[in-house]
Amino acid sequence: MIRLILLALFCLASLARAASFGPYEAKTVLFLGDSITHAGHYISFVEARVRLENKNKVPQIINLGLPSETCSGLSEPDHPFPRPTVHERLDRALRMIKPDLVFACYGMNDGIYYPFSEERFTAYQKGINLLVAKVKATGAKLVLITPPPFDPLPLKKKGKLLPLGREKYAWFEIYEDYDKVLERYSKWLGTQAKKVDGFVDVRTPILRQTEAIRAKDSEFTMSNDGVHINKQGHEIFANALLKHLKLSGTKGIDGELLKLVEAGHKATHVPWLTYVGHKRPGPNSKKPFAESMTENNVIEQKIKNRFDVQN
Repeated sequence: MIRLILLALFCLASLARAASFGPYEAKTVLFLGDSITHAGHYISFVEARVRLENKNKVPQIINLGLPSETCSGLSEPDHPFPRPTVHERLDRALRMIKPDLVFACYGMNDGIYYPFSEERFTAYQKGINLLVAKVKATGAKLVLITPPPFDPLPLKKKGKLLPLGREKYAWFEIYEDYDKVLERYSKWLGTQAKKVDGFVDVRTPILRQTEAIRAKDSEFTMSNDGVHINKQGHEIFANALLKHLKLSGTKGIDGELLKLVEAGHKATHVPWLTYVGHKRPGPNSKKPFAESMTENNVIEQKIKNRFDVQN
């Protein structure tokens, strides 16, 4: 089994060629984050656009988003298990994947759904600073991404918001002004832009679009639970990244191409999580890593065939 994994990785490495990812040149692009990155829709939108811009020449793109994860190492008391921290697996991920370019999106879970506190904020800052130091030490370029906003409307309608002064809060009973916490975290993250190679504010465009639509439809939301944006939110997220990459937006992306890109990530995402390793109770792949990579190669061939026909 180990030989098969090593063979698969060798084949992937031998096929990898540096390709442009907007203004960046990379053989391997790594996305780190929590459940929002785990869902991966924004990554698929971005990859589809990069393929179209580059006539299908793309770096290897790996989604290593893990649900529940933080960079602060914090966890609320009523979480069903201690939240995983990216720092438990970051060294392994960087060593095993050897990315040239890393995107990191943390913050939504890092305030653990409580009112603002300096102690939690300091833990978030230390976690981000450590992530920056470790990625930069490898020579990889790093782009920091703000967390999306928290939308209180869905939970307010369900009576799941809690006011200031409660003893405990959790992901299922969130502090009613939690978005103000995320706003503070996001503003601070922007001040770190000079330390890294890029910074992307996805919070602002999602907020603006929500507010614009809600002016006409008071029930509108991009998140059924206030935390996890839907595909519409992911598309806005992707457009913010594409703007940073100086690429065209998502408009006009071939729907069939997008489906194939999504299928590729579906085939490889959890196997990569499992291969690198993590301490969260799931997700883990039961399929051998090499078999998952072979499945992805079939999808890659289908994508290549579409471009060959178009050309």
